[in-house]
Amino acid sequence: MKCLVTGSNVKVLGKAVHSLSRIGDELYLEPLEDGLSLRTVNSSRSAYACFLFAPLFFQQYQAATPGQDPLRCKILMKSFLSVFRSLAMLEKTVEKCCISLNGRSSRLVVQLYCKYGVRKTHNLSFQDCESLQAVFDPAVCPHVLRAPARVLGEAVLPFPPALAEVTLGIGRGHRVILRSYQEEADSTVKAMVTEMSIGGEDFQQLQAQEGVAITFCLKEFRGLLSFADSANLSLSIYFDGPGRPAIFAIRDSLLDGHFVLATLSEPDPHPQDLRGPELQRPAPQLQAHSTPHLDDFALDDIDSYMIAMETTVGSEGSRTLPSTSLSPGLQPPCSPGSHSEEEDDTEPSTVPGTPPPKKFRSLFFGSILAPAHSPQGPSPVLAEDSEGEG
Repeated sequence: MKCLVTGSNVKVLGKAVHSLSRIGDELYLEPLEDGLSLRTVNSSRSAYACFLFAPLFFQQYQAATPGQDPLRCKILMKSFLSVFRSLAMLEKTVEKCCISLNGRSSRLVVQLYCKYGVRKTHNLSFQDCESLQAVFDPAVCPHVLRAPARVLGEAVLPFPPALAEVTLGIGRGHRVILRSYQEEADSTVKAMVTEMSIGGEDFQQLQAQEGVAITFCLKEFRGLLSFADSANLSLSIYFDGPGRPAIFAIRDSLLDGHFVLATLSEPDPHPQDLRGPELQRPAPQLQAHSTPHLDDFALDDIDSYMIAMETTVGSEGSRTLPSTSLSPGLQPPCSPGSHSEEEDDTEPSTVPGTPPPKKFRSLFFGSILAPAHSPQGPSPVLAEDSEGEG
């Protein structure tokens, strides 16, 4: 395999490698008759990305030596990224880039021809591998969004860099909502929630029903947006529902790009926020695994969140910690009156290995509510009450 990239296409190739580096640690390079394919997948197999550069993208492209089968190789992403580390240098000094694959020496040779006759040669070792291909079909997705990458890039700009997931949904009036995702377990923590709303007139295609929402990783989404914005391309989003993969695609006459990202299977914890402000009323939490109300722990001050976190792991509203001999799904639910009884009860639990939450909490903060030496049984009466005492 041998290909030659010239002019501004060298920077485009470098930006594609930067986008792929946000997902996986290994780069799968496969020369095809339709062009050069660069693919990667993350370690958990929840994100897949592919760039296909057409033969017209190169000044010279040869998929394989005549009479031989095309080679497929896998190299470390850090090794290939080091060649295109500085995008500013690629734009200012590099005039052309030659990539050749030599199966005899097991080396991927990347040569950068710079100004003033300077030539930089990188010999990267690789491994033979099978073809990496994700099975997806955008045509079966009922919801489609298409907009310039610049519009979506400006929408995610206010989100903090450390944000992991973002929720994309369709609000009232077919407005596209982007909101920072917050887990239900963290609802007791005062965190900043960022939400951006985009009108339907900013989209080239908006085919989705109101109320639908998906949650996916923001890091990979930003990587594709950065590449598409630099190339002045439009981004298409194909999705179905929570738990189904979302497909992000860009298309041009010289290249195709596809990012397939997994979405959270659980529904949006605040679906009413997508339908308008008049429907945003606080609803009672009726889920079995929801976080207990803070009123139950009003007297515990700083220890309330620790207890709430530990009881969330327990079974269906149970205030005691789960025993190692029972699975969470087989534990019987507690009656509504058992909460107050367990709070006032200071005797040890009758189930071995299942101490009350108060004593488990004392392992972290120290026992501050119970006396140091609690009696194991009722204290004997040494004298009767006198007649003067009422």
